[in-house]
Amino acid sequence: MTLATSVHDLRTLVRSFHPLIVIETVEEDRVLSLLQSVSAQERMALFEWSITRGLTRQGNGPSLNLMTATPLAMLQHLQGLTVEGIFWLKDLSPHLQEAAVARQLREVTASYSRTRATCVITGEPLTLPPDLDRIAVRYQLNLPDQAELNVMLGSILQSLDRHRIQIRPRPTATARNMAGGIAVNSESHHALPPQEHAAILRALRGMTLHQARQVITQCIMDDGMLTANDVQKILNRKVQAVKDGGLLEYYPLEDNRYELGGFASLQRWLERAKMGYTPEAKALNLQPPRGILLVGVPGCGKSLAAKVIAREWQLPLLKLDAGRLFDKFIGESEKNFRNAVEMAESLAPIILWVDEIEKAMVAGGGTGDADSGLSRRLFGAFLTWLQEKREEVFVVATANDLSSLPPELLRKGRFDEIFFVDLPNNLERNAIWNIHLGLRKQDAHAIDLAKIVSASDGFSGSEIEQAVVAGLYRSLHLKVPLTTDILIEELTNTVPLSVTRHEDINRLREMAQGRFVNVR
Repeated sequence: MTLATSVHDLRTLVRSFHPLIVIETVEEDRVLSLLQSVSAQERMALFEWSITRGLTRQGNGPSLNLMTATPLAMLQHLQGLTVEGIFWLKDLSPHLQEAAVARQLREVTASYSRTRATCVITGEPLTLPPDLDRIAVRYQLNLPDQAELNVMLGSILQSLDRHRIQIRPRPTATARNMAGGIAVNSESHHALPPQEHAAILRALRGMTLHQARQVITQCIMDDGMLTANDVQKILNRKVQAVKDGGLLEYYPLEDNRYELGGFASLQRWLERAKMGYTPEAKALNLQPPRGILLVGVPGCGKSLAAKVIAREWQLPLLKLDAGRLFDKFIGESEKNFRNAVEMAESLAPIILWVDEIEKAMVAGGGTGDADSGLSRRLFGAFLTWLQEKREEVFVVATANDLSSLPPELLRKGRFDEIFFVDLPNNLERNAIWNIHLGLRKQDAHAIDLAKIVSASDGFSGSEIEQAVVAGLYRSLHLKVPLTTDILIEELTNTVPLSVTRHEDINRLREMAQGRFVNVR
């Protein structure tokens, strides 16, 4: 959403006699710019209030009005005013827990509902008493778009020109990759070449304007230069924000060394799907692939497949655990989802791994009745985002329990393809044994692979891995090398999932038959 669109939307709310507008944000600089534009276009006075400065008229310079510093005194003052203005009330929300303050605000809004005068409350988090929440209209201030970031970056670069700070481009592979598909006016900001300028803009997406200004300044102060190499510093700041948020886990590309045994059909499909991100596909107006859904037997490589896709496509990986979205406060779960997808989109191109997606939809037997419809609303938000997203975020969703998944998720077109993951066959088990023995520095030639492959029939990949780990512990305890007999003994002592959940696995296979594509 552009700044002009934001001004138009907020101006419409003011003109349609909305007495109370709520903006949940910490970006007071952007709110000020927005309200200044609206007040200028509507020819209305703009007032600001904070508990430290009281109520002051914007544009009169720094001033104090201690007579209106307390929330109740300020609202009583507003009640008596006849001017049709915009009153920006900063961080008023915590004070609304006092009955007198909340009541006075209700009386102010009742009075203002007959005029164009409007109260705008900002802060984060921002919670209103239920009666005021029904009166207020919440305005969503989106993160700054490319145009706003471009203006901010341009002002910093112009300031650098005035202070004669050196700016020297040093192109990197990361910068060149991020610059693809973004156009920036090459006639402005001559200090950076257009491609380098575009790469930095792309890296700044997903940050608040204040965060973007801070990280750009830090990059310049670090070595006295703003270069394309600073793209990685900006991305590192965003990755730290991901970790601090707690909703997503970040797997950097350089740490991704996962291997996958089998899944030949999936790997062939991924080779074709990768073409959707090429310039040739864009020239044909082809949309990049949305993502895939992997369903099947637990422990057979669904989660591992997400990591391997990221490695093969040379992209970082974000993991979203659906269980982390839920919050005890009303509206916070939906907000958590929006924050998670906004952060994922800001790091695009990227792989988003939604682990055990059925966790978000099982309440009330998949209907959402047990949680007052929360899981249903989250599911609807996910489907809408998946259908409408424009950023290069490839979704890899995994599910163990098909019975919990709503049918609309499984219809053709939601995901580009739905794959079924079964227990590994002989060839896949052979590959899995080789991978796990090699990861633990064991010579596969010293093991009778044919024997252990046959003995592990019905075992999942994770059960085979555990057999290798347990066998190595036993060999260390006995102070002997790992042998075929030790591995066979570990397999014999293990009851695989194919035995303990035999009926469930057969039911899963019957449901997948003819409906989903096998990964083999």
